[in-house]
Amino acid sequence: MYLFWRFFSLKKRPTSLGFVILTIHAPCPICLDWDKACRCQAIQKLTTCPVRMFPLQLLSLFNIAVATIFEEEKKKKQVVPHDVSIYKRGDLLEVPRTLFTHFGIYLGNNRVAHLIPDILPVLTTDQKVLEKMVTNNRLILGVIAKKASVRLDSVEDFAYGAEILVNHMDKVCSRPPFPSEEVATRAEKLMGSVSYSLLWYNCEHYVMYCRYGTSMSFQTYQFCKAVRKIVCSKTSSLLSLLVCLFIMFYLESVSIFIILPTFFIPSTIWMAS
Repeated sequence: MYLFWRFFSLKKRPTSLGFVILTIHAPCPICLDWDKACRCQAIQKLTTCPVRMFPLQLLSLFNIAVATIFEEEKKKKQVVPHDVSIYKRGDLLEVPRTLFTHFGIYLGNNRVAHLIPDILPVLTTDQKVLEKMVTNNRLILGVIAKKASVRLDSVEDFAYGAEILVNHMDKVCSRPPFPSEEVATRAEKLMGSVSYSLLWYNCEHYVMYCRYGTSMSFQTYQFCKAVRKIVCSKTSSLLSLLVCLFIMFYLESVSIFIILPTFFIPSTIWMAS
């Protein structure tokens, strides 16, 4: 009876016109609490307000993206079996990655010779440590230090969970490949530490030299072509002219050291575009 009375209890609230407004007191519909300081209603308003919910929605999208990337990395780290019997000694193996393509030469017995950036040969000569698979930290530091090594790894470690293309470059390169044994011999002779350049001597340069006798990289060519298209354009020439004029007026100087770059740089880019 008490709960029934509290649920339907009435409160008289007088008005300025002399009328009496009756208000019904009811518990919180969420937690069924009679306390007026209940925060359930405030929380419900917060979660239904689109402006206030935007940071939470953005955070949830970020968490979903991070979880997706983590799942992709987890799948990559899983060992994917490869049929080694289809590979022949001297074959050029190609592994497509997200931002680049990695290359190697198959030497038989589940061994792949490939050039990969690695900082560890600079720090130690312990072969047991060097034989371990190159981690991402070792690879990044090797790129920065311009140090790499031509090493032997298993097909699974070389592929790192990705699919492998065999002799795909034969369709792209205009030169015919060397005999398989000669390709493998050339790859074995270059084993060890080498200097590394992301554009001018990477894993593609290594395998192209071993199989075709020419040290070149189609990835580097495509990258330089894209950069040239962006930098050496008429738009870049006009933008550089505006920047040079802005600097000249900002410094309030009309000396020969300011005037010459103002016209020389945009004109050079214009002629190269």
